[in-house]
Amino acid sequence: MDARTDAQEARRDRLRDLVTSKGFVRTADLATEFGVSVMTIHRDLDALQAQGWLRKVRGGASCLPSTQFHGSTSERLTTMVQTKQLLVRAAAAELAPGQVVMIDDSTTCLNLVRHVPDHTPITVISNSLPAISALAREPGVALVALGGTYFPAYDAFMGVHTAQSVQSYRADVLFMSTTAVTGGRCYHMSPETVQVKRAMMAAATRRVLIIDHTKFANQGLYALAPLTDFDLVVVDDAAPAAEVRRLRDNGVEVRAIAGP
Repeated sequence: MDARTDAQEARRDRLRDLVTSKGFVRTADLATEFGVSVMTIHRDLDALQAQGWLRKVRGGASCLPSTQFHGSTSERLTTMVQTKQLLVRAAAAELAPGQVVMIDDSTTCLNLVRHVPDHTPITVISNSLPAISALAREPGVALVALGGTYFPAYDAFMGVHTAQSVQSYRADVLFMSTTAVTGGRCYHMSPETVQVKRAMMAAATRRVLIIDHTKFANQGLYALAPLTDFDLVVVDDAAPAAEVRRLRDNGVEVRAIAGP
């Protein structure tokens, strides 16, 4: 049993690397290359898709970003970089010494980490491994790392145990992003992500959502929360005007930032 499990993990690691390097691979070709059945490959792809590494498509699997698959952390770190930095700089005005701050695992909010040392003493709670690593040795930052199951594709801790851990804390402000906005509601492709973000929202007195305009073109499977559940939404000025107007009409503070 152990040998079979080890072989399965090794095959999935190789399969993941293959999809990542090629961008798209066919299921039949994978079955031939690994000497296993097509059904075995389907199970492997299901597991890797659940971890956020790829998306199953007709005839194979793809790791290329699309409206429904937004890429792994490494992919997302290279998209809308300047815009994200401008948005986060504006959102950082919400930071203040003495606060307890919660930061989610989004690549957008990862940019916030560089602003945190300017507002010490401060307490930061996060499930993002890069954020935790970056703040671990910062003087004046009291760091709370949320544990749980580690998801390599998101470089973060997710799932029920992480969500339960969040419930032990109370934050003055939450900084969060989302991968898709449709009909005025935030969506994600991972139920584990939704589970943790909902817990974070419940644990925060003030909720700040940071999103660039591309989020309005994305789609997601799992609903998180309506935009009206946030106290402040920070967007760039390329966001749909109708969406921004609707938010303001509903009493949500919107900070629209000029793009690069």
